[in-house]
Parts: sequence; structure tokens; C-alpha cells
Amino acid sequence: MSRASLDKQPHEVAEMFDGIASRYDLTNDVMSLGQDRRWRAATIRALGVQAGDRVLDLAAGTGTSSVPLADAGVDVVPCDFSYGMLAVGKRRRPDLGFVAGDATRLPFADESFDAVTISFGLRNVVDTDAALREMLRVTRPGGRLVVCEFSHATLAPFRTVYENYLMRALPVIARAVSKETDAYAYLSESIRSWPDQRALGHLLRAAGWRDVAYRNLSGGIVALHRGTRPL
Repeated sequence: MSRASLDKQPHEVAEMFDGIASRYDLTNDVMSLGQDRRWRAATIRALGVQAGDRVLDLAAGTGTSSVPLADAGVDVVPCDFSYGMLAVGKRRRPDLGFVAGDATRLPFADESFDAVTISFGLRNVVDTDAALREMLRVTRPGGRLVVCEFSHATLAPFRTVYENYLMRALPVIARAVSKETDAYAYLSESIRSWPDQRALGHLLRAAGWRDVAYRNLSGGIVALHRGTRPL
């Protein structure tokens, strides 16, 4: 498996996720001490969708964030550019309509979805601005975007501890659980280089989203950003 670089070439990132697909969810549970489940549940609540709504779940991977939506009667479309992740997800939930797609060139018509969400995947996209504009294009007027992404801890002492964990402990844990240290070294570096909460909010507004707001989770380790497509 190749080591993806921070310039985020799509084929490199997709190949990297193909290589860790089989143990990706387990590794995330271990490394986040189970917090990833709480973060994903908060994302679903922020979406505010109902049974029958059509939702695009981008960077869906194995479908971890799509399954609760589907079980609640939401018409969810899991989409990812890693065929390895999609294959694992399809084996687990053959009833879900997994779609291979690039976030910067989505294979969907304009105004196709009531809401769009992306969890822990926006920072891996080669062109963040293009992806946010594509999400706007496929969302109906008045529809909502929810981005769940790693961010910047708000308290300085905690931030130092957290960043040390990212760069030192995370690859060690990844080695024990998944054996793919290169992939998780890249992921920890991508978290550190990602814009903070306010900067990401500016990117959403620049892409055309309105009523943009964010909420910190776990002291800012993760942030939920929300936006609405103008009527």
C-alpha cells in the first residue's frame, strides 16, 4: 500500500483507503476510545432528516454513517472513491446502494438530495472548494449540509496533549490494530494541517452555503459545521 501525501492526489488517497478498508472501523473505534460513535450520532441529529428524505453520505467508506440513516427509513446514498471501502460496506449491508464517486465531480443531478453529509472525509479531498460547490449543486434549495471533521482543540494545554497523541501514539496504536502505520501517519498529519473551525466556516460561505455555523465536540477535537443552500 502506498503512503498518501498531503497534496492529496485522489489515486493515492483511494489506494491508501483500499489498503485499510477491512479493519478501518475497528481501528477508528480503538483510536478514538469509542468517541467516533458519539460524533457520528451527533452528525445524524444535526442533519435533522426524516424517513423518506433523500440524503447523500459522502466519504461514506464502509457505510458506518449510512446504516443508522437507512435503519431510520431515510433514503441514503453512500458514496466514496475507495472501491475497497465500498466493497467491505456492500458485503456488510447489501441492501444499501453504494456508489463510487469523486466529491469534486459528483455523479448526481442538480438538486438531487434533501441533505448532504460528509464525516471525516473532507480533509482528504484534493480540492475542498470544488467539493463544497458540488455538494451545493446536488442539494435542493433549502437543503442542509453537515460536515463532521477533525478540528483544533480549543484549550491550549489540551491541544498540546492531543497533538502529541496524533503524532506519537496514534501510529503506534494503528500498528497494533491494523499494521498499516503509513496510512495513519498520513491521517494524523492531515488532521494537524486542516483549517480550524472559523476557517472552514469561511470556506463553506465562499462556496455558496448560507446560515453557516459550527459546534465543537470533545473540546474541539471534532467540529460539526452546518450550512443551508439558499432558496
